[in-house]
Amino acid sequence: QVQLVESGGGLVQVGGSLRLSCAASGSTFSSNAMGWFRQAPGEEREFVSAIKWSNGYIQYADAVKGRFTLSRDRAKGTIALEMNSLQSADTAVYYCAAHNPEGSAFYKKADLWNFWGQGTQVIVSS
Repeated sequence: QVQLVESGGGLVQVGGSLRLSCAASGSTFSSNAMGWFRQAPGEEREFVSAIKWSNGYIQYADAVKGRFTLSRDRAKGTIALEMNSLQSADTAVYYCAAHNPEGSAFYKKADLWNFWGQGTQVIVSS
């Protein structure tokens, strides 16, 4: 089992920045990847970004490319999501995810990730 705890959400104005963090504990050695999803009210959970733990390969959703940056601390087993130029459309609960047995070709499939955090709210106001 892997436990994930997100932090760093909050309220920010359009154009502002936030940094989310996700700390993993438990059987972290069994995780082949970690990533971020988000879910707005009434919407399905949406892929944001993910990193393959073995080689650092990173994927981004088209909606966040150039604005969001995912990073990791291998020693600590943590990932962070630096979010810049935030837009109202970025408002959502952001979830950290770990381990996708199907590999990088399926990172965008939320139902293939094994472990989830409790989520952290991001509100971008105009």
